[in-house]
Amino acid sequence: MNARINLGLYCAAALLLAACNLNLNPAAPPVPATTPDATSTATTMDDYKRGLAQRIVAVNSTEVYIGRPQALLRAVIVVKYYVNADGQLLRAEILRTNKDRKAEASALAAVRRAAPFPKPDSKFLRRGEVEIAESWLFNDDGRYQLRSIAEQQMDQ
Repeated sequence: MNARINLGLYCAAALLLAACNLNLNPAAPPVPATTPDATSTATTMDDYKRGLAQRIVAVNSTEVYIGRPQALLRAVIVVKYYVNADGQLLRAEILRTNKDRKAEASALAAVRRAAPFPKPDSKFLRRGEVEIAESWLFNDDGRYQLRSIAEQQMDQ
């Protein structure tokens, strides 16, 4: 009997210690790594895009949904935005929408608030800029996640 109790206590302690290492706030991913001159350390364009998504989420954390997005989303808004060699936002535009004006305005405002961004590696530049397309996944309550760093959607 004592062996069972001790085993149970050890298991509970192990689970508690493991929980301490979990990311309990997935909506606030770490700020992307940069060099001292604020250049992103991303080695691929996908990594750079995820870094920008992390920056957008970190700056707009109160508008971000924590957990898995609901099965049937209120809106999916795709924003195309352009960043220059210095990390400055050049422009942002709606690429795809379901005509939810509040969601569109929220997505565009989130990009603008997050600027400036980490400088892109020169290998990502085309005509002096980087073009990024990102999807905002809006739940019914108006909060969102960015597709490139979002958790998997719930099943219906």
